Amino acid sequence: MSNSPAHPADQVNPAGEPEFGPREQLAIWLLLISAFVVILNETVMGVALPKLMHDLKITAAVGQWLTTAFLLTMSIVIPITGMLIQRVKTRPLFITAMSLFTAGTAIAAGAPGFEMLLVGRVVQAGGTAIMMPLLMTTVVTLVPERQRGRLMGRIAIVISVAPALGPTISGLILQVLHWRWLFIIVLPIAAIALLLGMLRMPNVGTQRTARVDPVSVILSILAFGGLVYGLSLIGDLANGEALLPPAGPIALGVIALGLFVWRQLVLQRSDGALLDLRTFQSRPYALSVILFAFSSMALFGSLILLPIYAQNVLGYNTLQTGLLLLPGGLLMGLLGPFVGRLVDTRGARFVLIPGTIVTALALWAMGLFQYGTPVWQVLATHLLLSLGLAGVFTPLFSVSLGSLPPMLASHGSAMISTVQQVAGAAGTALFVTVMTLVSVGVAGAPEAIDAHALAAGTRAAFLLGGAAATVGVLLAFFVRDPVRPEGAPVGAGH
Repeated sequence: MSNSPAHPADQVNPAGEPEFGPREQLAIWLLLISAFVVILNETVMGVALPKLMHDLKITAAVGQWLTTAFLLTMSIVIPITGMLIQRVKTRPLFITAMSLFTAGTAIAAGAPGFEMLLVGRVVQAGGTAIMMPLLMTTVVTLVPERQRGRLMGRIAIVISVAPALGPTISGLILQVLHWRWLFIIVLPIAAIALLLGMLRMPNVGTQRTARVDPVSVILSILAFGGLVYGLSLIGDLANGEALLPPAGPIALGVIALGLFVWRQLVLQRSDGALLDLRTFQSRPYALSVILFAFSSMALFGSLILLPIYAQNVLGYNTLQTGLLLLPGGLLMGLLGPFVGRLVDTRGARFVLIPGTIVTALALWAMGLFQYGTPVWQVLATHLLLSLGLAGVFTPLFSVSLGSLPPMLASHGSAMISTVQQVAGAAGTALFVTVMTLVSVGVAGAPEAIDAHALAAGTRAAFLLGGAAATVGVLLAFFVRDPVRPEGAPVGAGH
């Protein structure tokens, strides 16, 4: 900890919980705003791809690397953040994350060509990967348990609304401005957040000296990088744009993941694991992570499929598609604090079970989309999906991280962020692959795919999503609110 004078976070109230004073609230808000900005950038490139292909004279397969490389970097860096948060104090780690993101944004804004734009995206992703686990760990460390659900609601806004708003904001900007403005507009916001962090971000938690295991780092890169890259190639393969067969990277990822898990199980006996898997000894945490994977697949799968359906089946332009998705993103944002208060007062299950049911119903309803489905039906169904997901992410954050002792909080948040990336890539690949295969089957050949065939493909993909979400409903009934005395070992009482 810092040698600076004690501040309210170092004091406790009569209930034995840390005080949550103005300085701590400023730290949380600064992290929330910064995380929202950096996560927003994860999904802005999809809508921009046609303009980038024209301006930079690149193919769709090459342009897709602006998103794929971002996800790859995230999946490689995130597993290391659990160790970083334990070794590095909050302020310097925040400054590192925002410096990387700001530098990457500046590089992208001034990029003369595709190669430098790709470099900027990779540098951006390095900062983004650190920010989300840092935010979640800081909330668990700073916020008293009685207020934690409310803050988890705000984190749910970041992790669900920011990616949903990315295509909308991108579409609005690209309608009137050059693609560079996607980065120029963000640059001063990132710079201000970086400056405020330098001046006002407190150091929280207790740092400890932990050795870095190079073998674990290499295995995590091969495992999570291989899985995300291989899964993204499946979607490209379905479109006939894959650079190489996806089976190789996926097989490498699976083998490396097995070795990575084995090594962490050995190293955690001496508290030397890169990603401590003792988090899964807590049954509420383990079930929450599995359910989080299903929810992330639904979120990111629908994020990729709905714009395709709106533009290529219903004939909407980029701006109209963005506006169509905007109300759902805003609904999730508005519901976040309300859902958080419900979790604080009524418990996670009170919100989680209805949330999973509504999510599944929405995805099944999307399986009814046809060629010529009225816009009000698409909008209403997307709002229903947003309502369901708003009731899923907040209680899952609260249950998962609330069931862990402080020493494992950083590892738990890093694992959740890793699952989001891998599950998101899997959901995107699965939805796109099913859509393409069914569309080709209906049309008879890839070049013969028309709006009717594509409508059949999107229906099939959404129905598959509905089936996966139904499994999530069943899992939700087994999730229990954590009841664990402070400092009790993981798994106690479960």
